[in-house]
Parts: sequence; C-alpha cells; structure tokens
Amino acid sequence: MEQLPLWAQIGAIFLLLVCSSFFSISETAMMALNRHRLKHLANQGALGAKTTQGLLAQTDRLLSVILIGNNLFNTIIPVLTTSIALHTFGRDNVVLSIATGMVAFLIIVFAEITPKIVGATYPEKIALPASLLIAPLMRVARPVIWFVNLFANGILRVLHINTKGEREQRLSTEELRTIVLESGSFMPTKHRSILLNLFDLENISVDDVMIPRRRIEALDFDAPFEQILHQLETCYHNKLIVYQGDIDRVLGVLHVRKTLSALHNQELERETLRELLAEPYFVPTGTPVFQQLQYFQESRQRTALVVNEYGELQGLVTPEDIIEELIGEFTTSIPRSASSRGGWNDDGECIVAGSMPLRELNRWLHLTLPTDGPKTLNGLILEMLEEIPEGDVCLRIGDVKLEVMRSDDQAVRTVKLFRPGLAPKSKPKKGQLA
Repeated sequence: MEQLPLWAQIGAIFLLLVCSSFFSISETAMMALNRHRLKHLANQGALGAKTTQGLLAQTDRLLSVILIGNNLFNTIIPVLTTSIALHTFGRDNVVLSIATGMVAFLIIVFAEITPKIVGATYPEKIALPASLLIAPLMRVARPVIWFVNLFANGILRVLHINTKGEREQRLSTEELRTIVLESGSFMPTKHRSILLNLFDLENISVDDVMIPRRRIEALDFDAPFEQILHQLETCYHNKLIVYQGDIDRVLGVLHVRKTLSALHNQELERETLRELLAEPYFVPTGTPVFQQLQYFQESRQRTALVVNEYGELQGLVTPEDIIEELIGEFTTSIPRSASSRGGWNDDGECIVAGSMPLRELNRWLHLTLPTDGPKTLNGLILEMLEEIPEGDVCLRIGDVKLEVMRSDDQAVRTVKLFRPGLAPKSKPKKGQLA
C-alpha cells in the first residue's frame, strides 16, 4: 500500500466509504420497506421486487451479510488512514489523534447517518436495486454467514428469543382504517369514503340503518277499500307493509306493481289482496349489518322487519339501506322537501325533522353527532335535556348548535341546525342551553 501514490491511497479511502455507505443505506431501506407494497410490486413484476422478497424472508442472513460488509469496511478505513498518517507525518501523536477524529467523523457522516436517512426516506427506490447486488454477495459469503450466525443463534437460544415465529405482517381493521385515512391524494375521495364506511359496517347494527317505525309507509288492511286503492296508486314504494288494525299485527308484504296489474286485469277484492301478500321476514334488533346483508343474500329477501324482544315492530330495513351506508343515498325514496334538498341554506342553517336518523343526518350535512347512543335526532336531544322541551330551546352537542322549533307531549318534531363554526342569529332566551 505504501508503494501507491498518496492520491491513490486517499481515493481508496473514499471508495471504502462508498462501499460502507452502500451497506448502511441498504440495511435501512430493507428494514423500512413496506412489505404489502413490496408484495404488490412483486405481483406486478417490478425489477428486484421478488429478489427483495426472498432476502427479507431470511432476515437473519440478510442482516449478517450487510453488517459483515459494513463493519469490514469501517474497520479497514481507520487502519488505512493511520497507515497514511504514519507514512506521511511519522509517529506524531497529535497527527494520529487528528487523523483518528477525521476518520470517525467521515464514517459517522458519510457511511452511517447520511445513507441511513436517505434509505429511510426512499426505501423502495433503494432496496429493490440494492437487492440485485446483495443477493449474489449472500451466496458467496454463505460459509462466513453460517459461522457468524452459529454464535448469534446460540446467544438468542440462551436468551429464549424465538426468531422462527410468524413473520407475516397482519393489519387490524383500525390499522387499515389509518392507512386509508392517510392515503391522501393517492386514492380518490369517493373511494376512500366507501372504504371507511365499509369498516364502519363492522360496528353497527340494523337499528342504525333501518327506517324507523314512524316513517314506515304501511297499508291498513281494515281501511276503506277506496282508501287502500288510493294509497296503492300514490305510494312511493314498490313494496308496502300490510297490517290489520295495528302495525304490530303485520299480515305480509304487498308487491304494489303486481297488485296494480291485477287491478287492471280483474276486480280487486280484499281476499284477492290477501292472496297477493308475501310472508313477512322478521329480524331481531341488534342484528349486525354485515350479518344481515348476508342473510339477505341467502334468503333472497328484499325487505326485513325489525322487531324487539316483545315482537313489536321497530323499523324496516332493505339491502338498499345497507348499501347506502357505503356509497351514500341513491334510491328513489320519499323526496325531501325543497327547502331541505340542498342542505345548508345561505345563512348556514338547516331545518330537519326530529325523527331523522343521526347517521343519515351526519352523512347528509357532514356532521359528527354521536351515534353510539340514540339513533335519531329526537332521541339525542331528549338524552341531553333529560326531558321533552316545552318551548323553544337552544343547545350545543359537540360542535353543532341546535334549536328546537316544535315539539309536543311525545317527541321533538322539528329542529333547526346551525352549521359548525357559524353563530346562530337568534339569541337564546332566558333559561335556554347554549
């Protein structure tokens, strides 16, 4: 080495620094690589993806070859630097100390910190091409790796550390939700919204998506026949619940289109109407939405009546109600009034019915009202006030201000909502909550 010119010896030092930095950057990039993204790249046939997968499948050997190479070069660099200093300046302790400090600085900055920062920042761009060099090195250095791992594995066994466990990374639902939320511009907003709603289906029941009892359009079998015919001709739905006297006494489900067709072909009578009824399909309250969707597929039913433990009708749910939880409203149900169709008005206000389900209200007006308790806006207000308000009352729930506009002895009927961030124009009266 002493026969080489000084510039060649210095060049050799920098070449060794480059080699050391290669192992440092490769180590960090390999460990920081997203395994799920890597699997996708391998399926797409990306260059180096399958090789990288193979290396990460044997992490102990991968780390061995990287650390052996890294430490080998980091050991040679100070030896070579000391040799140059001795040959150039002689045995001067001050010069040797300065040379040692400079080498330590060069190794820390150029062979450790900088490469590892870059590797952690761009793991995919670095790990895949680097694997094409590390894979043959691993095959060549197999005997050395085996010898080193013999001692390393012995220490791990003494410490009772098992490295043969499940290495596959598994994500929980909440972790997947976080990934979707952080996808940002990589995923269209609508797609991200559908995925988040899909995760929510695991935590809700039919009570959250059903049409409440008060909003069910049903047909009273005992009503005057002219009234029945008028309701059939003007109803908004293709299927109607038919009951006798009380809505808890459900006779069946009537297919309106088939009934009107029979009306045109023959004179419709009550007994004919009874023969057209399909058997009602009942489900208990609290049934998970995902499970109910599966029941719809298996039973080929389109309408389910939700009943409580006493057999009382609580609501009605259809596959469309569940699908709307995923993608938003799309069915042609009873239209909203002209004033509510557009949501917030120019003053940041919106008037809604107290019976409106909270999940539908949150989705429609982009609010965050709590849905883990009562299912309707009326229920939420009554829970907050612990009584039925007798007059106009203003209150705040979370970041939403509300004003009860109309109520009776049974429930809150009409509520005015104020868009979060805007102060209501009407001032609360004395004794009101705000």
